[in-house]
Amino acid sequence: MGKQETEMLKGVLEGVVLAVIAKRPAYGYEITASLRDRGFADIAEGTVYAVLVRIEQRGMVDALKVPSEKGPPRKVYTLNAQGRQSLEEFWRTWSFLADRLTQLHTEDIDADNADNAEGA
Repeated sequence: MGKQETEMLKGVLEGVVLAVIAKRPAYGYEITASLRDRGFADIAEGTVYAVLVRIEQRGMVDALKVPSEKGPPRKVYTLNAQGRQSLEEFWRTWSFLADRLTQLHTEDIDADNADNAEGA
């Protein structure tokens, strides 16, 4: 993963984790595995756990320790009302930024095409 990609992912990872938890309650490893299945192959488990600690401290998720057959109890995270509100705000912001960036990119492509047409 390149430095620019890593930096951009840091900016959206909290919203991405909230989106995964919104689909169903999950524990840390499940969330990391889900992200890897969605193409975030290089994401470190420790990075996801740091996000989970932060969003729990901010009151966006409820956490419940559930017994595990394979070891110590797992902390299962569930999105609560504040988390759903934060996720909705994340998607609104994402849509705004994606629209503006697409517009900017399209303008660049159009300008390049116009330059190429003039040079031909």
